[in-house]
Amino acid sequence: MIRSLAHAVSLSVLGLALLPPSALAASTQVAVAANFADAAREIAEAFKAMTGDEAVLSFGSTGQFYTQITQGAPFEVFLAADDARPKRAVDEGYGIAGTVFTYAIGQLVLYSTEAGKVTGEDTLKADGFAKIAIANPEAAPYGAAAIEAMKGLGVYETLQPKIVQGTSIAQAYQFVETGNAELGFVALGQVIRAQGGSRWDVPQSLYTPIRQDAVLLKTGEGNAAAKGFLEFLRSPEAVEIIRRYGYRTGE
Repeated sequence: MIRSLAHAVSLSVLGLALLPPSALAASTQVAVAANFADAAREIAEAFKAMTGDEAVLSFGSTGQFYTQITQGAPFEVFLAADDARPKRAVDEGYGIAGTVFTYAIGQLVLYSTEAGKVTGEDTLKADGFAKIAIANPEAAPYGAAAIEAMKGLGVYETLQPKIVQGTSIAQAYQFVETGNAELGFVALGQVIRAQGGSRWDVPQSLYTPIRQDAVLLKTGEGNAAAKGFLEFLRSPEAVEIIRRYGYRTGE
């Protein structure tokens, strides 16, 4: 009887060992700031290839995500576009203390799909466009940075009537892509691989550094895949991807 039971256990263990990695894989729900979408997709693919686990990504504005998190949304990892809300998540009991870190530092750019349209700060001072897109500054840190930069250049009051706001940086980018605005303040990571067009990398001196922090949420505290994804985000492989998309790291 004991020998039969041991034999059955051995066969069970052998069966698990023979299962494909996907059969044993876990998953985690990740809320990702819209500006980081392309990089996050590539990182998630690399994470799955290495671990077999899946990071299920949702994209949107940092402010909207935080509201959803406070209302019980089932996200387990939060990749914000700022460093304020992950800290706030910990302070208010939604995040795990000691898990917050800066995964990327963003670069604001002025972008147009038209070649030669953007030549530098003079583009903002010339009367050569009707609309300029930004993300909602209340919900998206890149929108706040855009306003800060325009004020620093002394053009905000003049340009204010031309501003069209997207709910997120993704929608601001879409406004430019669809021609609803000739120009837009977007993230370098969104356009670094764009074919054609023109852009100006806004000097860092014109806006507060966009430190993008990550945090493990309370909902993911018991999920090894959630913890694993955050660990992978700090790995050399992930850092290389992040830098390829125009973000700075390690500062």
